[in-house]
Amino acid sequence: MKFMLPMERYFGKFELVHSFYGAMPTGVTVSETGRIFVCFPKWGDDVKFTVAEIAGDQLHPYPNLETNLANPANVAMSFISVQSVVADGRGTLWVLDTAAPNFSEPIKGGAKLVAVDLKTNTIRNVYTFTEKVILPTTYLNDVRFDFRVGKAGYAYITDSSSKGPGAIIVVDLETGNAFRRLSGTPPTSPDPYFLPKVEGKILMNRNKDGSLSPFRLASDGIAISVDGKTLFFCPLTSRHLFSISTEALRDRRIPEKDLLSRVEYWGEKGASDGMITGAKGNVYAGDYENNSIRKIMPNGNMETIAHDPRLLWPDTFSIGPDQYLYVIVNQLHRQARFHYGRDLRVKPYSLLRINIDELPASAF
Repeated sequence: MKFMLPMERYFGKFELVHSFYGAMPTGVTVSETGRIFVCFPKWGDDVKFTVAEIAGDQLHPYPNLETNLANPANVAMSFISVQSVVADGRGTLWVLDTAAPNFSEPIKGGAKLVAVDLKTNTIRNVYTFTEKVILPTTYLNDVRFDFRVGKAGYAYITDSSSKGPGAIIVVDLETGNAFRRLSGTPPTSPDPYFLPKVEGKILMNRNKDGSLSPFRLASDGIAISVDGKTLFFCPLTSRHLFSISTEALRDRRIPEKDLLSRVEYWGEKGASDGMITGAKGNVYAGDYENNSIRKIMPNGNMETIAHDPRLLWPDTFSIGPDQYLYVIVNQLHRQARFHYGRDLRVKPYSLLRINIDELPASAF
């Protein structure tokens, strides 16, 4: 007599948006008109262009191929290694360039935040940073915006360093003035007691020579509340969620020791890479250990909205005008650096979407 043993329950209805057979993507964003942009940081794959637009079933370098060719003579105006792209809902694509291929020290003058006009497909503004902001260990990871404060708005960027202090970098978009906040503090740092477990195995740096070291990455996921008053963030190697007042972050009169006391703890949400906020105030976050996506409600309650074996490292999120949550799935944990030099990723990587009946939160 044949019978089936009970199995783990999976749920959440996903649609495949795009399959990637080349370089591994990390970031995705959907504009207010439904245009989809992705990025490919230079982590060892053959990256022909680090920012692209998906049109039909094709990838097109964005805004053009020339901009995607790193130019040592003009690092501020060429994309070097882009980790994140964010459409702001009002006609601009923001490109966050780490300028740190293969997690190297950032190329001097190359780490930047770039504003691209989606109507003309041309670069409008470039924000570069001083050496007090971009440390030799800095890795710019993700960015959120609020255009309701200041004359031109503010940007908040996570430094997800694996070797130095994590931080929230605050940028005044009028002046370009930027500064580090919560730098090296526990909420922006890796959880020293956390051992990530993915596909049933402990995730560690496993080098070709057989040496091992813990996988540690600082502040990574970031989301901003609907009213722009609260910034949510989390280290990559941690299951914890934190928040802080954006007004306090912007106010440099508040010293770091006092700023730390203003951080609020929301509990465990699972280990997340990307996060995003919807118009109803819900924060969506991945759980890469459990192939899941969580919804964190304004009252702090959490709900798992999807649990799917295909969610092999849910990376970046974006909410489109179609009320779908878009997510990059890239098998990050299967990279060669975690498996003694053996690349265990299986193409294609994917861009998936799931209906959440919620529009993106507005930043203006």
